[in-house]
Formats: sequence, structure tokens, C-alpha cells
Amino acid sequence: MFLLPAGASGRPAAPTVGSVTPIIYGTQGTNGWYVTNVTINWVVQPLGYLMTAGCDARTIATDTLNTDLTCTATWSDGTASSTIHIHRDATPPTVTVTPERAPDANGWYNHAVAFAYTGADATSGVAACSRVTFAGPDNQHASITGRCSDNAGNVTSVTTPLKYDATPPKIKKFELKALKGGARLHWTDSADVKSMEVQRAPGLNGAAQSVVYRGASLSNRWVDRGLRPGREYRYQLTVSDEAANQTTKTLDFVARGALLDPAPGERIGKPPVLVWTPVRGASYYNVVLVRGHRVFSAWPASRRLKLPRTWKYHGRRYRLRPGSYRWFVWPGFGSLSAGRYGKMLGGSSFTFGGPG
Repeated sequence: MFLLPAGASGRPAAPTVGSVTPIIYGTQGTNGWYVTNVTINWVVQPLGYLMTAGCDARTIATDTLNTDLTCTATWSDGTASSTIHIHRDATPPTVTVTPERAPDANGWYNHAVAFAYTGADATSGVAACSRVTFAGPDNQHASITGRCSDNAGNVTSVTTPLKYDATPPKIKKFELKALKGGARLHWTDSADVKSMEVQRAPGLNGAAQSVVYRGASLSNRWVDRGLRPGREYRYQLTVSDEAANQTTKTLDFVARGALLDPAPGERIGKPPVLVWTPVRGASYYNVVLVRGHRVFSAWPASRRLKLPRTWKYHGRRYRLRPGSYRWFVWPGFGSLSAGRYGKMLGGSSFTFGGPG
């Protein structure tokens, strides 16, 4: 008895057709894309085929959205074929960088700025791009880096330079010194200051406020003249750096005439030093203090006099008590005994707020 192998049907086996297998060499990126040259070889089995078509080795060295390759082999008992689809994109996307705004001043940014990166890719298409925000630190040679990737996994990175300064300059000191009918402004600032502006209120020609100087820092001093004695003025100093960062300080000032200190109407807490403008040729001055009536008189040789806390005048003892006082100054020429006085320099006032 002849036994058939298990699973055999007892009928002659059908002829077996050979196989066609592709062998692909190349680097795959993402989404089925190749990102290098792609070489395709074919393995045809068994040997002894009668003919082949499209089975020669081939290298794809240019980007292609899709290239179909088919290898067909024929044997005496049939035909077999295999088709493959090649997607090649070895070219990174091109990238364009667009800031959300132009530099704030002179090519500098002075607060956070975002940069949008957009790409273009002719073959696989752009998958994603960066959006990068720069917010410091301060640096004249700062830079940011963003990127775009395509669907094949190719990436282009772009570095964008920028100048960034978000730190305002400093006004370290701002002072005013009284002049006759004017004021001398003096300040010190940080080395990065490039320009400054002085505003005054009240302003020029009846304006509520005016810019009285704008430009370079003038060696950190400036003189304002033509002020009305007794009027209160407010000066605002603004300094700017190259990136347009600004710092502002304000001082209030009461303009003075020939009598410089104390300021007209100033409230003081201790006996004041009275200061006035010197007069050419004067050898002494007569200073008079009035509170309702004349209570003090002195003849200093210099342009200043410190009032005592107590004194005698015309045989009566006086004391500097809280309240309002007015004072006047005349220049004297020659000897004191000659009594030759010039025109009164002016009058001013102060309020003493010390203990009674």
C-alpha cells in the first residue's frame, strides 16, 4: 500500500512560480520618505527564468514625490512581479524668519520680541516650524535659533542675530542750584546715556509745559534763565539710551531774584544762612529782617549771613520764633561809616518752623 504524505491530495502538485524580491539601500526619515540616495536591487528566484523586465539595479539620486519601480520575471511555468513606491526628499526646507515688529530704536529691541519661522518644501511639504521669543539677557550680540522640519524629517535651523537692551539708564544724582533769575541743573548719569531732555512747567511763552532743552547731555549740566522770582517751577529730566530706554526724575524749584537762599516762602527748621548775589565793588551789605517791624540789622562783608537764634536790636532781646519773616539786602560802598548804599538788591521771605 502506497501512503501519501500527510496533507497530500493524491493529485500532481501545481507548478510553483518563482519570486521577485526588492533589496533597498537608503536611509529612511519619517512617514515612509527616504532622505538619501536610494539604490534598488532585485533578487529573482529560482534561477533559470526565461526573461526579466525592469529588474536592473537602479539608484534614485533626485527628490521625487513618488517613483514606481516594477520587476517582472518569467519562467516556463509562469510569471512573477513586484512593484515598489519610492518617496525621496533629501532637501531640507527653506526657512524665512519674521520678527513680530521692527527694532524699537536704532536697531535695538528693548522688550520681549517673538520671531516666527516659516518654511517651504517642494517635495514632502513642511511639517512644523518654531516660534521663538527673546526676552534677554541684554546683549549687543544676542541671537536666537529656530527651525523648520519637513514631512521626511529633514530639519533646517536658522540663527538670527539681534541687539537687545531692556535696562533703562540711570540718573544717579539730579540737583538744582539757584541763580539770579535762573537755575543751574546738574546731574550724573550712567555711561549708556545717549541723549537727554529737560521739560519745565510752567513752560515758555505761557505754555503749561515746554521742552526747554533736548539733545546731548551737555557734560551733565544746563542753565535755565529768565525765571520769575518767587514762582514755583517743576523740572523733569529724562535720559535715554541708544535702545530708547528712558529714566525720568523730577525736581520742584522756586525761582529767586538777587536773594538766593532761602527760596521765597521756604519753610525751614533751623536758623537759615541768608545768601544773595554779590555786587561788583560792594565792600559790605546791610541785611534787614522784618517781622511786622524791623527786628534785625547786620552789615556782613561777604554775600552770606547766618542768622543767630537770639540777638539784640535797639536794646531789645529778640529770638527767632516760629512764623513768617521778610528780609532785604542793600550793597554798601566804601567805609561803613560813610553810609553810601546802592539800590536795594531785593526782598524775600521764609517761614521758620522751629521751636518757639
